[in-house]
Amino acid sequence: MSVETELKFRVPPDSLKSLDDWQIPGSTRSEPSETDLVSTYFDTAKYKLKRNGLSLRVRQTGHGHVQTIKAANPAHFGRGEWETEVEDDHPDLRKIAGTPLERLMSKKLRRKLRPVFATSVHRVTVPVRTRTSEIELAIDRGRIVAGQRSGAIEEIELELKRGRSADLFRLAKAMEQRSRAELFLRSKSERGYDLAQGKREQTTCAEPIELEKDMPTADAFRVIAHSCVRHFSGNADAIRDRDPEGVHQMRVGLRRLRAAIALFSKPLRDARTDAMKTELKWLTDELAPAREIDVFVEEEIRPAAGEPQRGWRAIEAEFTAKRDRALDRANQAVASERYRALLLDILEWIEETDSHASADARKPIGKFARDELHRRLRKVRKEGRRLPELTARERHKLRIKIKKIRYAGGFFESLFPARRRKALVKLSGHLKKIQGALGSLNDFAAHCQIATDAALQAPPQNRRARAFASGVIVGREDEAAKPLMRKASKELGRLAAAF
Repeated sequence: MSVETELKFRVPPDSLKSLDDWQIPGSTRSEPSETDLVSTYFDTAKYKLKRNGLSLRVRQTGHGHVQTIKAANPAHFGRGEWETEVEDDHPDLRKIAGTPLERLMSKKLRRKLRPVFATSVHRVTVPVRTRTSEIELAIDRGRIVAGQRSGAIEEIELELKRGRSADLFRLAKAMEQRSRAELFLRSKSERGYDLAQGKREQTTCAEPIELEKDMPTADAFRVIAHSCVRHFSGNADAIRDRDPEGVHQMRVGLRRLRAAIALFSKPLRDARTDAMKTELKWLTDELAPAREIDVFVEEEIRPAAGEPQRGWRAIEAEFTAKRDRALDRANQAVASERYRALLLDILEWIEETDSHASADARKPIGKFARDELHRRLRKVRKEGRRLPELTARERHKLRIKIKKIRYAGGFFESLFPARRRKALVKLSGHLKKIQGALGSLNDFAAHCQIATDAALQAPPQNRRARAFASGVIVGREDEAAKPLMRKASKELGRLAAAF
């Protein structure tokens, strides 16, 4: 087995051409080579290999056929890779010994394997050498085809053949600045499966996280952090398409990553952590107006859109336009050089956590997870007893603490036996209800401020009508706040027995 350590990028077509003869600072490049690659990916009708984190392909090159089995390595950006020559464009299942596919293989699976999709790529390969590393730059142009569906391939891969990951990232950053290359964490096989399944939605949700209780805490953090980066970065296209759900999911991914950094702050002390947190907060803040205004429009204005009052119509027109401008702002953020740099910096920082890890980072994640969950639950239960006395700001801080525990439960769920997992699911249900109630209270405070500002800033000709509409919103939310407080208090009282 070899470990494929690579970074993949999407590049605008006009910039892709300029990289063919790029003189790379601080490096020497050999003569490029060109080849046409046709790869067929195999799986069952229910995608059993994909569900187990594997891919199986047979690639035709000018020299014959190569069978490749790949397995995701969630603790790193690399992947396990097993290659062997085969006679034709069909898999040779006699040559899977010592690979993860061997554990899955059965007579039934052999019968059910079939072609799922194929890629056809013209690849320009450029060997690059630094003083300490050898890196392969591959420029791919082609298509993915799954039945009647297809998609373009215009991307770059940087693969570390030998040496230090720091050299790989240095080269990647130089390329990003030259060509507006954006780190892309979805493989060709993932895109192929999406085409095969007819997936059209571009929003990306959180994926399951699998940890082992004896895994060092630093490795567990990398698994979690990589998953969070995939989550938030996977929604960039949805934001470019002005989809409010994409904004929401990117913010959730960012919050999950920020929560993971907070959870692991003691074992993983690093001088760059504050800089990473600053950049993640910048992106979160750029997305916030689009999400907040969208919630206000959908939950407060749209339900009352049939009202005859002129004030409703004026407020709806005003905030629909504000939402459009906020979506433009979110789009500009993910199109910026700062966003592209953030993706590379975050991934490099995640990879370097071992270099600065404390002794605690080498301890098993199982004990750390139990201790961290219980410690945070104790604090929340204690603070929850004072809920009626808390200010709006203090309630908001309590909600954030509860959200972090929910995220932690999702991160650590695979570490617990079945009985404890059921308790964890029950705990998550209580936390979700508390978070929902406190979130609605927080939204109420924000919506009241938005409605009041809309009335005060209205032009003279419809100020009275807007003031009436805004007053209805404020009054309606003030009345709804009382049962939400009772619900949050009730669920907080149940936490002691939940886990």
